[in-house]
Amino acid sequence: MTDPTPHLLWITSRAAGFAALVLASLAVSLGLLMSTKLLKGRTGDLRSAHDTLALATIVAIVVHAVALLGDGFLRPSIFDISIPFVSGYKTFWTSLGIVGGWGLILLGLSYYARRWVGAVRWRKLHRFTALAWLAGLVHALGEGTDAGQVWFLAMIALVAIPALALLATRLARSTSATGPAAPTPAATSHSSNSRPSGPTLTTGVVPITASRPQH
Repeated sequence: MTDPTPHLLWITSRAAGFAALVLASLAVSLGLLMSTKLLKGRTGDLRSAHDTLALATIVAIVVHAVALLGDGFLRPSIFDISIPFVSGYKTFWTSLGIVGGWGLILLGLSYYARRWVGAVRWRKLHRFTALAWLAGLVHALGEGTDAGQVWFLAMIALVAIPALALLATRLARSTSATGPAAPTPAATSHSSNSRPSGPTLTTGVVPITASRPQH
């Protein structure tokens, strides 16, 4: 039987990284369920679960990174695990994980500073959580020790695919909501009466009308 003691911190880091990805995926899914309002009447329960998952994600990310400091094979420095493009080990994938990790930590903790940030500004800032989660997902698939294992891919698919589907739904709704509003009959009537004849160029702000040349 292989003695796991020499690799204990490496195993701990792997386990914490996997847990962080699962927890973050669930937290993102719950956040998107609230923003898309697909589940009505459960906002309080969803928010409580979302906050718990977000804090658990932060803890798992910290353990995932700090455990590597004691690994006898990589022997990373504090800068290797906290600053992008410093580590020489799979630099791109490692840096992507660092950016995603910091993003999830800072955006998760920003919830407790929203009184000073402002509710509207905080909501806009919080949308970047999805990007941080995506960075972590790509980091795990690109660098994770278990990324090629069927069980790992199956477990990640169970939590990542619903989150991706909800994210696509949220983006689709945002796109349709920002589209041009249909004019009301009164506005259409007024516009047609006051507008000179001639071809119209729509700029997205106001219509620019070219008058017929006078002969």
